[in-house]
Amino acid sequence: MRQGDDTGGRGRVPYTQLAGPLIDQIPAAIALFDAELRCVMVNARWLTQFPSPAADPVGRDCNDLFEDGCMLLRGYLERGLAGETFSSEAASPDSSDGGQYWFRSHVAPWRDTRGKVRGAMLVCENVTAEMEQTLRTRLLREELSLFVDSAEGFALCLLDEQGRVTIWNSGAERLTGWSEAEAIGQTYGFLFDADEQAQGLPAAQIDLARTNGVFRDRCWRIRKDGTRFCAEVIITRIEGDGMLPGGFGEVLRDVTSEEFQARSLEANAVLLRSILETIPEALVVIDINGRVLLFSKTAEAMFGYAASEVIGRDVRMLMPEQDRKAHDVQMRHYRRTGESRMMGAKRRLIGRRKDGTEFPHTLQIAEAFGGGQRMIAGFMQDLSEKEATAAKLQELQRELAHVSRVYEMGILASTIAHELNQPLMSVTIRVQTAADILQKDDPAHRMVVVDALTEAGSEAMRAGDILRRLRAFLSRGELEKTLEDPCKLAEDALYFEAARARYRNIDCKVDCPAGMPPILVDRVQVQQVILNLAKNAIQSVDENGKVMVRIATEADQMRFTVSDTGPGVLPERLERLFEPFSTTKTEGMGLGLPICRSIIEAHGGRIWYEPSPAGGASFVFTLPHFMQEYDDEQ
Repeated sequence: MRQGDDTGGRGRVPYTQLAGPLIDQIPAAIALFDAELRCVMVNARWLTQFPSPAADPVGRDCNDLFEDGCMLLRGYLERGLAGETFSSEAASPDSSDGGQYWFRSHVAPWRDTRGKVRGAMLVCENVTAEMEQTLRTRLLREELSLFVDSAEGFALCLLDEQGRVTIWNSGAERLTGWSEAEAIGQTYGFLFDADEQAQGLPAAQIDLARTNGVFRDRCWRIRKDGTRFCAEVIITRIEGDGMLPGGFGEVLRDVTSEEFQARSLEANAVLLRSILETIPEALVVIDINGRVLLFSKTAEAMFGYAASEVIGRDVRMLMPEQDRKAHDVQMRHYRRTGESRMMGAKRRLIGRRKDGTEFPHTLQIAEAFGGGQRMIAGFMQDLSEKEATAAKLQELQRELAHVSRVYEMGILASTIAHELNQPLMSVTIRVQTAADILQKDDPAHRMVVVDALTEAGSEAMRAGDILRRLRAFLSRGELEKTLEDPCKLAEDALYFEAARARYRNIDCKVDCPAGMPPILVDRVQVQQVILNLAKNAIQSVDENGKVMVRIATEADQMRFTVSDTGPGVLPERLERLFEPFSTTKTEGMGLGLPICRSIIEAHGGRIWYEPSPAGGASFVFTLPHFMQEYDDEQ
């Protein structure tokens, strides 16, 4: 310790010599100044902390000791000389080496034994490291607050180790409605509803962040006004580093609209999948290179492949070998020009199933854009069953035509038998009479005549018998009855005839209520009746006319009415309407209605004509219900 000569009295050890070693151990710079502000004493820490240009600071004026910041320290010392004891805030006097140092100064008056102020003591504590850390912490907090407040659309906050809010940015204020003053000090759970707080959910999320380092979730939060919003939550564990305390950082983002859109998209996707799984047509979507992008459930059933087996592969796998070359040509043309002759048109093509079998189907394609690429959507319908049904109906039409010819031949045979039976009987009578007369004459000549006439009569009788047997065979044949749905019976009978009628813009329909009871009939024969009546109706109406087959149940019978919007039947023809060979057509034998009557009567029903109330003709026939038919047979 440097000090002046202060023996404190003759014969005693100077006081400063005793206190010097102790003062040098104090971790602060200490200097003692007299009333003229000359240095009386400094400790070792002072010499290192405030190196002086002079070799020995003792006895020097304070102005000589401090080249920089002397006015600040001189002011402190003058306050001490005035008897004031105080501590200063940290200050940073300028340094000649360009550095910056921070000190906390303590000043007290130096008094003698009589209490008179003899000088002032200055103690300077170097707090540069502490202040630098404080400044860094403050700067980090300011920068963090600036960053937090600048995060538009995000609510950012810091929590301490106990989950209490320590920083609350403006985004959090906007999102939640809670101001910074209201939020600071609140626990993490104040944004949860009462039930979630009671279940301990806030603490559980903090614990997960503490354990795992981060917690992420999408959950609902409560605003100050009680409204709810869906938030994307990220809670991150923050380890303390000496400058910033440990705790948690929380980021909240309002994703309510995104959640709504996501759910809407999910609902739309589910709806689209449901539609694709239920529509009767198969849907296959490909890119412009022919790779399959989508393969619907109906397509899976149609081709026998699972979607996973087809998606990403070339669509040519669904085609027979002979069709693939034409497909390649069309795809190259489409990639080059963006045009396709098949776009929008429905065509009949052949497909190839997983098991190698081939089948007919329709194909209608459309262009679509999505995900930045051009796609082709193909809608397909399996024609296997439809074409098989059509072939079956064609066979049925052939059967009906054959039955029609057989019945026409039956009527023709019946008519011939009716017309020839009387003349043949007359011939028989006359021949037998001649034979009787000849028997009375010369026996030599009579026997020849008798034998000839007898033989002629026998042959004539045999011819009549043959005609009777033919008539009996054709008119009393056994019916092959089965239980049939009357609605389907009529629709199948008119399938092709209605299609041909549409070419003349003639509307041919079946009006049959649902739930009609079945009837026991010979299907082919009754369909022939419906077809014959419908053909007559279609031929009688002009273009844009209408033909209707109505089916209704009445008591113990089923009623069929075939009506049209034609001119109707002339009154003079009504009496002979159902007689054979009665017709006004240039073509035809006039046997259609007689055949219809024979068929209906063979089934135990009736057929008749009545004028249509709206104009035109109506032919009506009835057939017994199934139970009535059963009772009659019993």
